[in-house]
Amino acid sequence: MNFLREIKLRKEIIEAGKRLLALRLVAGRSGNLSVKLDDRNILVTATQTALGDLKAKDILKVDLTNASELKIKPVTTEFPLHSLIYKNFPYRAVLHCHPVLVNAYFAVYSDIKALTFETKLYLGNIPVLEQDTPAVTKPELVMEALKTSNLAVLKNHGVVAVADNLKDALYLVETLEEAVRTCAVARLFKKDILNDLEEELKNALSSERSYDMFSKEHIQAIVDLVNKDEFIAKKGQEQDLTLQLAIKLDGTDKAYKFIFEKGKINKLEFDDNAPFIILAPPQVWEAIFLGKLEPFAATTQGKMKLRGDLGKLSRWYVPFSRLFELFKQVRVK
Repeated sequence: MNFLREIKLRKEIIEAGKRLLALRLVAGRSGNLSVKLDDRNILVTATQTALGDLKAKDILKVDLTNASELKIKPVTTEFPLHSLIYKNFPYRAVLHCHPVLVNAYFAVYSDIKALTFETKLYLGNIPVLEQDTPAVTKPELVMEALKTSNLAVLKNHGVVAVADNLKDALYLVETLEEAVRTCAVARLFKKDILNDLEEELKNALSSERSYDMFSKEHIQAIVDLVNKDEFIAKKGQEQDLTLQLAIKLDGTDKAYKFIFEKGKINKLEFDDNAPFIILAPPQVWEAIFLGKLEPFAATTQGKMKLRGDLGKLSRWYVPFSRLFELFKQVRVK
């Protein structure tokens, strides 16, 4: 069975390489790919291979528990990065490439301008890491970045994407390249559209006070902020934002139910008995409250779970986008 799985995964690596070349996301002998074969072994591209023209000999089977193998197999120079990812995360595929438009954009800016719903929904806040060398010499920084996103940008170098399979990892990179292309084209029509990225981002904090995350005081401060917000009030009236939504700290009994009526939170209850429930572990909620992780992207990337019909919830996308922005304005300790 493992033999057949290995053949299948090798084909997937070869097809992913061809797709990357077709989309001009790789050039020459740049980039590397890997997939997890089983609990011990991965398949990874060898050093100095052209991803768009991979052969069977270019894909190496490596036992992550046997360090001596690295002395005899010509693995990619980025193998330490791939190895660390598999040892620290449950992902089954790692993609590293050097897309031209992404590299050009992030050589200038340190954030992506979300001009489309797809950018915000599938990418969210993308970590951008300083890169001083041609290879990743500080993989621990990438590990930290991947805690909040399935995609990380290495400034002046490339991107790293992780997923359960190479196809989904490639989709992330393709979506980022398209987001950058959209920004570039939009700037042709309006020169100053990206000017706000050149200024320090400012958050209008409601107060200097900070709260214990998911404490009653923390959630009540959010409720107070939401009910004072004119934008949510307006959109809530226009779109009849009337529903019950619960947020929950996964693995605990801490849950809060917001009872909305036309954009106002009329009541806060301490349970998760609601048609829509958003739940995530503490580290994910912390990243969201600190503004490091976009909730919609966290949901589509599987870091955060939604119980309920996303299609029904999406009708209120605009006011909920504002709601999640307000989450960041209440400081947590």
